[in-house]
Amino acid sequence: MKPLFSKLHWVVMASLLVTACSDPSSNRPAAFPPVAVNAIAVHQGSATFYDEFPATVTPLNQVEIRPQVSGYISGIHFKDGQRVNKGEKLYSIDQQQYEGAYQQAIANLNVAKANLAKAQQDADRYTDLAKQDAIAKQTLDHALTDLDAAKMQVEAAKANVSSVQTGLRYSTIYAPFSGTIGISQVKLGASVSPGQTLLNTLSSDDPMAVDISIDQIEIPRFSNYLGKVSSAKDSTFTVLLPDRSVYPYPGSLYLLDRTVDPQTGTIKARFVFPNPRQILKPGITTSLRVRNNASDTTLMIPFKSVTENLGEYFVFVVKGERAFQRKVNLGRRIGERIIVRNGLNMGDSVVVDGVQKLRDSSLIQLGAPKQPAGR
Repeated sequence: MKPLFSKLHWVVMASLLVTACSDPSSNRPAAFPPVAVNAIAVHQGSATFYDEFPATVTPLNQVEIRPQVSGYISGIHFKDGQRVNKGEKLYSIDQQQYEGAYQQAIANLNVAKANLAKAQQDADRYTDLAKQDAIAKQTLDHALTDLDAAKMQVEAAKANVSSVQTGLRYSTIYAPFSGTIGISQVKLGASVSPGQTLLNTLSSDDPMAVDISIDQIEIPRFSNYLGKVSSAKDSTFTVLLPDRSVYPYPGSLYLLDRTVDPQTGTIKARFVFPNPRQILKPGITTSLRVRNNASDTTLMIPFKSVTENLGEYFVFVVKGERAFQRKVNLGRRIGERIIVRNGLNMGDSVVVDGVQKLRDSSLIQLGAPKQPAGR
C-alpha cells in the first residue's frame, strides 16, 4: 500500500504544478497605476532673444602724453580726471633755457643778415668796377664767393631759429584732442626726458567703443549690420554693465577687423556707443547683447518639459492614455521657454508636470489642461 500511495502523491503534486504554470494570470506582473500628469499643446510663436558676447570698453582714441624736450615741470594746468578740449594747455616745462637759446638764435640770424648785406654791397661795387676794367677779376670772384657764403650763413641761421623755436614750442604741451585726462604721473618740479617720461594718458570719452570677438562663421551675419545707423529706439546692440543693468543708449557696429585670428578662428568686432553721461569707462569688462529675432513659425515649449540623457534631450508626447518619449533638437532658451528646432510638430501635446515619473509608453492620467506659455 505504501508504494501505491507514494505514486498517487507525486501524481497529484505534478498535476497541481502543471495547472499553476498553465494559468496566465500567475506570471503577469503587477500593473503600474497611471501617472498623473499635466500636458500642454506645442504652439508657434515669435521669439526674441539676445546673444551675449564678452566685451571690453575701449576709447576710440587714446594717447600717452610724453615730453619732446627735457627740463623741469613748471606748470600743470588741469585737474586729474577732468575733461579737456583740443588745444587746451596741459603741462609747461621750464622755458628759460629754450627762451635764451631762441633769443641767441635770433641774434645770430640778424648778424648773418648784416654780413649778407655787406657782402651784397661789395659784390655790386666790384661788379661795376669790373665792367670798367678798374679792378682785377680775382677781386670780383672773391667778392661773389663771399656773397654766396653770406647767403648760406643766413639760411643756416634761419634753420637754427626754427629748431630752437620748435624746442620752445614743445616746452608747452597741449591736448591733441578732446577727451578725459588721467591722473598725472609727475608733479611740479619733476625732471623729464624727451620720449621717456610718461606724463599722463588722454582718451576720448564720447562716443566709446565696445570690442568683442566673434566666431568666423558669424561674419556674414554681422556684415549685414555694417552701415546701418541706429536710432534711440533701436535695441539691436545693447550693453550689460557689470552690475547686469542695461546701458541706456543703444549702439551700432563700427567695423570688423581686417583679419581672422588663425589660432582662435575669431575676428574682432567693434561697436560704438554714445557716452554723454560718462558711464562707460575704458577697460570695463562687460557683455554685449545682440538681438536675434526668430521667425513667427518657431515652435516653443516650457523648458521644464525637457529631460536630458547622455547629452541628448527628450520630451514625452501624449498619445491616448500613454506618454511616449521623443528625442528633440533644441535651440535658444528664452526665460522659461525653449525653442524646438525639430522633433515636434504643431499641435503635439507635451507633458510638462510629472515628467520625472514617466518612462517610455507609461500609462498617464491627464490633470487639468494647461494654457500655452505666453506667446
